[in-house]
Amino acid sequence: MMLGEVLAEVTRGGKVESVHAGHVVALNADGTIAFQKGDPTLPMYSRSSLKSIQASAMVRAGLDLEPRLLALVCASHAGTQMHQTGVTAILAKADLDEYSLQCVMDRPLDEELRRTSQPTRLAMNCSGKHAGMIVTCAINGWPIDSYLSPEHPLQQAIFKEVEAMSGESIVNTTVDGCGAPLFMFSLLGLARAVRTLTISTDPVHHSIAQACREFPEMVSGPGRLATRMMQNVEGLFMKDGAEAFNVASLPDGRAFALKISDGNSRAVPAVTAATLKFFGVDAGEKEESTFGGGKPVGTIRATF
Repeated sequence: MMLGEVLAEVTRGGKVESVHAGHVVALNADGTIAFQKGDPTLPMYSRSSLKSIQASAMVRAGLDLEPRLLALVCASHAGTQMHQTGVTAILAKADLDEYSLQCVMDRPLDEELRRTSQPTRLAMNCSGKHAGMIVTCAINGWPIDSYLSPEHPLQQAIFKEVEAMSGESIVNTTVDGCGAPLFMFSLLGLARAVRTLTISTDPVHHSIAQACREFPEMVSGPGRLATRMMQNVEGLFMKDGAEAFNVASLPDGRAFALKISDGNSRAVPAVTAATLKFFGVDAGEKEESTFGGGKPVGTIRATF
């Protein structure tokens, strides 16, 4: 069932106050399952943790960007000036501007900017992905106005790339929060896809993984999970997603994917760090505290 197994506990005053259940699967370097919790074969919507796979289809279709901007195509960015300027630079490759974007309008994910900014499409965390989609369409002479349609040649190419990299058939297609098509397949398939991205000799895959490792601040933003972990662990690739998804891989092909069933992302850092610890990797994460009266009174900790 969707609930899975308890992956994290929230404590207060030495007692467990809440728990977060979910699913996690870790792969050995050879692709065999190292361990699992819950049921990683359940079909799920992997949300933004899929962006590097979507980017693979774009690059395969001719998208050619410098690594810094390619990392932004894979991003759920914080909406800082460097991110918004980067998205503008991607669109300029096709002599287009932010008004060609069809992602929803949103404020930046950066906490301070979110309080002080008005919603725009450029600030929306998926605008890099959308800019990459638009430029890919322009390169191929595909319609731009309909680039979000599941029947569009671009989205069909992404569909095929997801199936090829995951080794699974997509069981359902819906719409992601940003407006792009979203595909349902298993958590195990997602882990296998990111492992493929990591160890593939295909220059398309190599360029994407390397761009994200070289420019982790473009993939997310200062202090945010994927950025800080890629900065702390040499060779790590990571991409989180809405509804408490995360995927990661190491250069030798070890990889994992996780999903917190209630969609609450507060347990994701602890569960991610615990999974990396299983691989013998210290992510440099400090245990997150719970607070009472402004002082630490407990922690959010993984159960494995």
